[in-house]
Amino acid sequence: REAKVLRMRFGIDMNTDHTLEEVGKQFDVTRERIRQIEAKALRKLRHPTRSEHLRSFLDE
Repeated sequence: REAKVLRMRFGIDMNTDHTLEEVGKQFDVTRERIRQIEAKALRKLRHPTRSEHLRSFLDE
């Protein structure tokens, strides 16, 4: 769910990005809940253990 929210919000693998409200309607939750899910997912991606793993993709 977090991955899908991030993909929709940032337009990854899609032709456009979506607003909090648009994503909320898709998941049948409020804009605030989508904002919370997005923040949690980004926090996970920024965590040092994950960012080290992701950094290897950038170096290639």
